[in-house]
Amino acid sequence: MNTRTKTVAWAGAATYLLMVGLLVGGAPRASGTVHGVGALLAASLLFGAVRRAPLPALAVALLGSTAVVAGTPSSVHQGQAGRFLAYLAVDLVLGFIVATCARRASIAAVAVSFVVQLLVIAVFTHGDALTVNEVIALLAMAACCTAGLLARERREHAVALRAQETAEAVTAERLRIARELHDMVAHSIGIIAIQAGVGSRVIGTQPGEAREALRAIEATSRETLSGLRRTLVSLRQADAATAASRQAPLAPAPGLADIERLVAATADAGVRVEVHRSGEQRPLPADIDLSAYRIVQEALTNVVRHAGTGQCRVTVDHGDDELSVEVVDDGRGATGSGPAHGFGLIGMRERVALLGGHLSAGPRPEGGFRVAARLPLPAPVGVPAEAAR
Repeated sequence: MNTRTKTVAWAGAATYLLMVGLLVGGAPRASGTVHGVGALLAASLLFGAVRRAPLPALAVALLGSTAVVAGTPSSVHQGQAGRFLAYLAVDLVLGFIVATCARRASIAAVAVSFVVQLLVIAVFTHGDALTVNEVIALLAMAACCTAGLLARERREHAVALRAQETAEAVTAERLRIARELHDMVAHSIGIIAIQAGVGSRVIGTQPGEAREALRAIEATSRETLSGLRRTLVSLRQADAATAASRQAPLAPAPGLADIERLVAATADAGVRVEVHRSGEQRPLPADIDLSAYRIVQEALTNVVRHAGTGQCRVTVDHGDDELSVEVVDDGRGATGSGPAHGFGLIGMRERVALLGGHLSAGPRPEGGFRVAARLPLPAPVGVPAEAAR
């Protein structure tokens, strides 16, 4: 198909030269305007060659246009200036070259065309019309080259915008993955570390407690590995349809329905969690459900690792317009700063900001720490806007 297209393109170029020869030889007494317009129309045959090989197509256009100028009678009443219309085809090809080819090739093509046109016009123009024809040719060439330059800049700008959008999408995806891995691993590692400490202290005196700690470590480790596998598999899936046919079905992403399991794991780490739910519980959008779960998970992780308390409270309120999640403890509050304390809060703020919500996190005046998030809920489908208000 590629060879056929090339053959058709150059057949068009050959036909253009044939048409120019027939135009000049078959109607030698026609006016220059007729020859110029005819040559300009015949230049449409160069379209395929211009797209495949712009520089050789420019040479063909220059040859054909010069043949029209040289073969047209130069008597005044036959219109000596009209013959130069043939060079408009050259100018159009120049505009395409400026828009698509390398800058060096474009400059060389413009320079050669400029010299050829001015020399030919100088040779075949007599009297006071020389300056006028030269200026008109120069303006026509400048207009076509300017149009080509604008098209080139517009294309380069579009490419730059696409590259920027791609980079921003990659950055956003990296942040999403970082949040998921942090929220998933930090909680589990915190529980494992506490259980391992408990087991090492009581292994000699209380083997039963040590066995329970080891069972909790095993269960938490398996759950974490499952979550990591789910994340890594999703990253490797370049094509969803192909991956679906090759991979086993993945476990669904966690949500507020899994808080009880989270509470049980936190209790194994020595922190008792009270859960209070209010409002009409209903299915939530997947992104809101996952984000609410991750916020609770990260807040409980911070309680286990930093609060130094044995209990905390989780409140989930299903409002009409928003979902409210609050985690409160009576521990020692903020104890420091740095990556160990900061990445979790940063991830929570990013999640809430992506959903257009609001997050507040900080020490309480009466002691302890409070994390509260408000996530706006979309209006139910089919409910008028007035009713939703």
